[in-house]
This record gives sequence, C-alpha cells and structure tokens, in this order.
Amino acid sequence: MDTNKIQENIAIVGGGPAALFIVKHLVECKITPQKLTIFESFDRLGVGMPYGKMGAGTEHLANVSANELPLLAEDFESYVQRYPPKGFDSFFQENKVNPFEVIPRRLLGDYLEHSFHSYIEMARTLGISVDIRLNTCVEDIIPGNGGLPYRIVTTQGIIEAHAVILCTGHVWPRKNEGKTKSWYDSPYPPSKLSLKADFPVAIRGASLTAVDAIKTLARANGKFKERPQGGYDFELSEESVGFRIDLFSIRGFLPALRFHSEDKSFSSGWTMDRDEIIEYKAEHGGFVDLDHIFERNFLIPLSQRDPDFYATVKGLEIEEFTQTMLQLREDIDAIKLFMAEFKEAEKSIKRKQSISWKEALSAFSYAVNYPAKHFSAEDMVRHKKVLMPLISIVIASLPQASYHEIIALYEQDLLRTYAVGEKGEFVPNETGNGCKVTFEDEDNRFEENYKIFVDAIGQRPMHFNDLPFDGLKKGKVTSGFLYFKEEENAKKLIEEGAANVYRDDMGKYFMRVTGLAINDNFQALDRFGVADPALFIMAVPFISGINPDFSGLDFCDTAAERIVRTLVINGME
Repeated sequence: MDTNKIQENIAIVGGGPAALFIVKHLVECKITPQKLTIFESFDRLGVGMPYGKMGAGTEHLANVSANELPLLAEDFESYVQRYPPKGFDSFFQENKVNPFEVIPRRLLGDYLEHSFHSYIEMARTLGISVDIRLNTCVEDIIPGNGGLPYRIVTTQGIIEAHAVILCTGHVWPRKNEGKTKSWYDSPYPPSKLSLKADFPVAIRGASLTAVDAIKTLARANGKFKERPQGGYDFELSEESVGFRIDLFSIRGFLPALRFHSEDKSFSSGWTMDRDEIIEYKAEHGGFVDLDHIFERNFLIPLSQRDPDFYATVKGLEIEEFTQTMLQLREDIDAIKLFMAEFKEAEKSIKRKQSISWKEALSAFSYAVNYPAKHFSAEDMVRHKKVLMPLISIVIASLPQASYHEIIALYEQDLLRTYAVGEKGEFVPNETGNGCKVTFEDEDNRFEENYKIFVDAIGQRPMHFNDLPFDGLKKGKVTSGFLYFKEEENAKKLIEEGAANVYRDDMGKYFMRVTGLAINDNFQALDRFGVADPALFIMAVPFISGINPDFSGLDFCDTAAERIVRTLVINGME
C-alpha cells in the first residue's frame, strides 16, 4: 500500500462536515500524518450545527437531494438501505429512497456522522493515530514556543500540532438575546422556538434561515394536514387563536424554489485554476475582473444551455442584468411570484429540464469564490452590492414541501410579508420584551410592537475581533483586504465617509473586508500578506469577506481537497 507519510501532528478544530471532508481527502489521497486530533465542542462528529439538534428539528429539510451530495465512502442510498431511518416515514417509503427528493436535515446528519466514523477507521488502517476530543471547547490557539508551530489550549489540557485547520462552522453571536425577553438573535437551536403564541410574531429575514423559524413556530401553534390532492391545510391550536407570522425583509421576496438540476456536484474544475489566474492578472493590471468571471462562468455556459435567453441578456452589463431580473420580481406581489415560481419549478422537475439561467447563476456563484481573492476592491463592492441580492434568492433552492407549508399559512392569513427597504429598524421594546419594528414605504409608515422577535437573516460574516482565539490575533492572522484598481475610487469612498478604506505605507489604497485574509489554499495571511504554512482557515463566517459565497457540502469538499493537497506540496512529507 503506497502512502505519503508526513511526520506531523495535524489538529482540526471543529468536528462538523468541513472536518469530515478533510479526513476524507487525507484517506483517499493516502496522506498519513503521524497523528490527527479532532476537537468538537458537542457530542457528535460530522453533523455540525445544521444537521444536528443545534440547527434542526425533524421538520427541517436540507436543500440538497441524494444525487447532489459529494461522493463519500458509502453513498447515501446504500447507507439508508443498510440503516433504515426511524421517524422519517414520509421520506423513506417501501424501503426506497427517491434520489431527487430533498433529505431531512437530521437524517443527513446521521449519514454524515456515519461517513465520518468510516473515514476515521480507514485512517487508522493507514496507520494514522486519530484522537477524537468530543465535548471539548478550544479556548485558544497560540504559537509554539520553541516546540511545534501551534499549541491548542482546551478545557482538557494543551495539545501541540504541526498544522492547524480551523473548521469551526457557523457562528450565531448573541446581541440582545438574553438581555431582552423573547428576542432571539437566531432561530437556533430550534427547540427554543417551540413557543405558544396567541399573538403575531415578527421574523426578520426571508432566507432559508427564516423558513426554519417559520416551520418550528407553526408546529408549536398548530399542525399541518396533507391534502389528498397535494399541498397542506393548517389547523391552528385553540390556545394560539391570535397567532400569525409577520415576515420582514429588505425586498419582501421569498426564496426561489428547487428545480431540476442537470449539473452534478460542484467541483474545483468549475473555476479558474492558479495558472489561469496568474496569467490573467499579469495581463490585466494585477487583478481578476468580475466582468471576466461573469462572462466565463455565467454568460458562456448560458449561451450553450439556453441560446434564446442568452440572446436577451448578452448585451447587458452586470448592473443592467441584475436590475432587470430584480425588477421583474419587484413588479409582482411576493406571494404571487412565489406561486408562479413554484409552477415553473414543478414543470422543470416533471420534465427533467433545468431552468438554465438560474442553474448557470448558481454555478457562477460557486465558481467566483476562488478568483474573488484576486478582485479589485471596486469589483468586490460590485459583486456584493449588485449581484449578491439576486444570487442569494436564486441559490436558496427551497424544497417544495416547505413551499406548501408557507402557502398553507398564507391562505389563512397566518403569514404576511413586508418589504422594509434598507432603513427598516428593529429595536428592543421599551418594556424590555420583544421588538419594535419600524419602516416607511411609498404609502405609509409602519410601526408595530411584537412580543416575540426572531432575527433570521442568516449567517452574518464575522470580523477579525470576533475570532475567539486571541493567540492567533497577535500577528498570525489579519483582516481580509483588497486593493483598489483606481485611486480616485478609494478617495471618493473616503469622502463619502467609508470607514474601511485605508492607505498603506507604499501609498496604495485598500479596502478592509469582513473576515480574515487567506490565500487560494486557505492558508492564513499575516498583515504583510505572507502565508502561514501551518494554519488553514476553512470556517466560512471568518473568510466570507474574500470568499463571498459558499455551497454547503460542495464547498467543504473542494476546499478540503485544496488544503490536503497543500499539506503535501508545502514539503510536509
């Protein structure tokens, strides 16, 4: 058996899906460090926040189906046949799995946990010593002092490591929760929203995170009943007679529905490789241009998949294209648009025909991650302000079952949607209980006090100061940053009061973005732009400033592949 031995101890901080894929690629590439230590603050491996009790109840669904999962040692369908799930009768019928049906999140978590332990056993067979530290909180990560490069400080002692990979996953900071009664800074864990309410409840956001909150609150105050002809009715509990959900978001849109996808799981082959990036930058002033990525990874694939639709948008700039697509949504009532998109998605699934522009945009969103580190500051602003409002809606991929539940609530006036714009205000009530929501539209001013408020706008990007490891903040990591292509653009932003635009010692202007600086291989960069060969950051909330989008398990798979390959390339053999 040929293996690539590396005489190092590797520490993985976080034992969720990201860590699973690190171990997968170590095993599949037969990379055999001397020791692998995995630190997980909860009691299970593989599930992370989204796929265990901290992020899902039995009512919550993933937005992927079995055929869309990245390859693991045992495919999902084989796993379910060997370990028939309990409590998911509607999903697993007659001992069969529909590979195109979305998977309950808790069931997917069981599969990921099983896969993780399978890879751990394979790693041990290869001769790797694997140390699993469950229920272990990592308090700090500090540089070594004459010994190995890093020391992991935990509640159970200190472990030294040659390399550290941060896989800490989602972060849900508490701002008002715990200070203001019935104010929740996130809907997680969902158990805290099993609340009886005979009054309206306010939810901020309309993403899949908000749908999670809707599902839990609805079940706490009534029950869904499936109609023989399809869809659901909702029966309100007697003690919740005044219950209603008011959903507030910037534009009032609901997530786009799942449709038939013709592409397989995302892969690293979809995006620019290192050589292509280097060559392009050399010919274009040291930057990769957003317009080039849009052409390469959206317009060209679209021209091949749907020439007719391509012909209608090929002459549009990014701003014009986005405004056109968003304007089509804004001209239609949010619920009517939701219903129309459901019919379109149903037709796509029934005919097994993709909705080409949406699939191409999803692929573009994934592919932009890697070259985004090489954008100018101007292009990153364009991407986040112009493209992301459209992308975030399209890539949501809301399951059809969730659609039926939302419509069941809407039909009884138990769900209302509001577009609050950019200036909507959500502040704790003066009574110290719940939230006051205020916004103005073209017609009137809305001001209402709610006894229960759930902030469900999704994962926020984290900043340098949010990193819980003080030892790394003392020179090992720095905030993400991008240089400006044109000096005048930076000066204009400064004149407008931008607080994140600076000038370095060489006189070049740069923009500080959220999260930490990393290179193409997910290695941490210091303030001089020098990569640390022993520190990798795969925690999405801490790299989203220059890694603007991520695609769940697909992201974990391709990022882990790059990290494992880098461990060998760096000469750690």
